[in-house]
Amino acid sequence: MAVVASVAAAGWVVARLRQPYRGFSGAEQFVEIPQGAGSRTIGERLVQAGIVRDHVTFRLALWMTGQGRRLKAGEYRFDQAMTPAQVIDKIARGDVYVIRLTVPEGFSVFDIAQLFESYGFGTAASFRAAARDASIIHKLDPDAKTLEGYLFPDTYSLPRKTDAAKLVRLMVAEFEHAMTPELVQAAQARQMSVHQFVTLASIVEKETGAASERPLVAAVYQNRLRIGMLLQCDPTVIYALELARRYDGNIHKQDLSIDSPYNTYRYPGLPPGPIASPGRASLEAAAHPANADFLYFVSRNDGTHVFSHTLEEHNSNVQKFQVQYFRDKRLQENHDR
Repeated sequence: MAVVASVAAAGWVVARLRQPYRGFSGAEQFVEIPQGAGSRTIGERLVQAGIVRDHVTFRLALWMTGQGRRLKAGEYRFDQAMTPAQVIDKIARGDVYVIRLTVPEGFSVFDIAQLFESYGFGTAASFRAAARDASIIHKLDPDAKTLEGYLFPDTYSLPRKTDAAKLVRLMVAEFEHAMTPELVQAAQARQMSVHQFVTLASIVEKETGAASERPLVAAVYQNRLRIGMLLQCDPTVIYALELARRYDGNIHKQDLSIDSPYNTYRYPGLPPGPIASPGRASLEAAAHPANADFLYFVSRNDGTHVFSHTLEEHNSNVQKFQVQYFRDKRLQENHDR
């Protein structure tokens, strides 16, 4: 009878260990395992969350798998029935739940704040507030007044409870990694501070999405700065309008006269600071502009631009690629109706 009882008990244990279990009612269940938590604490949290049936089952599974010292901290998401061994393996692998937040190149603080809120991390206002803490970047750029331009565009794998301050620190750290000593030296060689360099790179980022054009756009603005010519850059005007909460998605003729230091149609030189987050290619372009003497460029309306040396050439290109293009487009739209 003792042998039979032992065999029955062993069979019961094996059945428990092999049986998938789901003791929670919702579509998913999250379990947070604190840093430094022992196996007893981890087991209690799993049992309370309905991930593992009971403490005995968890302890036995932990002993049989030999994973007791490999369990990792973090938040874990469970959405289906799992055996105790599968649960333990998930935690031992550190398969923590993260949300992948992709920040595109050329996003401003305003854009990133809206993205932050749309993913449910917090409010856009909290992100904008965190991005005003320029002290984070002062070792690299003591002239920075905010973190505009220093929030590096990339894909970030974030825990659900990531707050604005933590994301801002991560993005600044990535920028510091991207802003290599070689780029700092290239800026210095052009007699530009880091602040001026990043400001120029942000303008290049906003002006073109074509990789091959970035060095040419950088050359245009470097040439204008060298001869004291107004930059007359539309993206800086848009940024001024955003700061004034007046941007409606389009630039109107009267907007070009807005009284803002970011209005490069009125004020000479670079604006007071970056207007967006430049990516690596734009940083490289600002460091190594093309060897070209262009002073003007205009959109071809296909994502690329045509560059010119003189105002006469530029006006001709504007007539062709802007005035005539949109005139023909309107005629075609009226014909299609």
